[in-house]
Amino acid sequence: MHKSPPCSLLAVVTLLLVPALVPPSAREASELEAASSSDLVVRWQALRSSPLDLEVSGDLVGLPAGTTRYLTRADLLRLPLVTQVVTDDANFPGPTEVSGVPLEELLRHLARAPESDMVIAICDDRYRAHYLQAYVATHHPLLVIKINGQAPEGWPKDVEGSDMGPYVISHVKFSPSFRIFSHQDEPQVPWGIVRLEFRSEKVVLAAIAPRGPHATEALVQAGYHIAQQNCFRCHNMHDEGGQKSGHPWQVLSAWAATAPDYFAAYVRNPQAKNPHAQMPGNPGYDDATIHALTAYFQTFSPEEKP
Repeated sequence: MHKSPPCSLLAVVTLLLVPALVPPSAREASELEAASSSDLVVRWQALRSSPLDLEVSGDLVGLPAGTTRYLTRADLLRLPLVTQVVTDDANFPGPTEVSGVPLEELLRHLARAPESDMVIAICDDRYRAHYLQAYVATHHPLLVIKINGQAPEGWPKDVEGSDMGPYVISHVKFSPSFRIFSHQDEPQVPWGIVRLEFRSEKVVLAAIAPRGPHATEALVQAGYHIAQQNCFRCHNMHDEGGQKSGHPWQVLSAWAATAPDYFAAYVRNPQAKNPHAQMPGNPGYDDATIHALTAYFQTFSPEEKP
């Protein structure tokens, strides 16, 4: 429960005598919001005090870029939480009550606006979910603090029996907002989150922007937007992107440029090419989607000179 700042006796009398001038509900909401923001900034710590602390970094308000701070679960529980039953999150076997803080609120309270307009959720297995401005505004993702009213030790396991804490991200309701060929907007619902980075969307996506003379072609741009949401979660370009796969962007580019059939087969069914691959396949990707990804990744490999 959030602790509101105390009001003076004069302020209380004023509210009682002239409610039309300062509606109590509006004033309380304003005080709650202001206190929530200042509380988090004041309370964050330079060192981790518990495995349940949330690490935050990137472009933080009032701090040099790249600074890291830590927020405890108690800090986050002081914020106003959204509590809803979710029914379409693949991480849960059925309808599940989640309580959490909207990423929009964390951006507003912690990020150094306007430079940092993207949230990156980083998991303990080096998976990364990138929450672009449009995604956050459309889907309103929640950083989940409680599941079915429980702390992480009481949370359900994932499909493989692993712990899902210390944090997960979910949505009250997810409806796809776009489709590119056979790739449909996908819910970004990572678990095992240990760190949030507040970054510039322009700077992060510049790392994987298509290169060379074909960069602006429609097919390449389509592949770029698919890769932003799909491939970038587990594959990295230098310091940007997930590192779960162990296959960086340059490897995907080499496959697309020198062995496009292998690249296509791997995207659709990676286990058929490598039985140890952890990547989930994309069997529903049609030829147009594969061609778009192939054309996009080929822009990172130098063209052969005649």
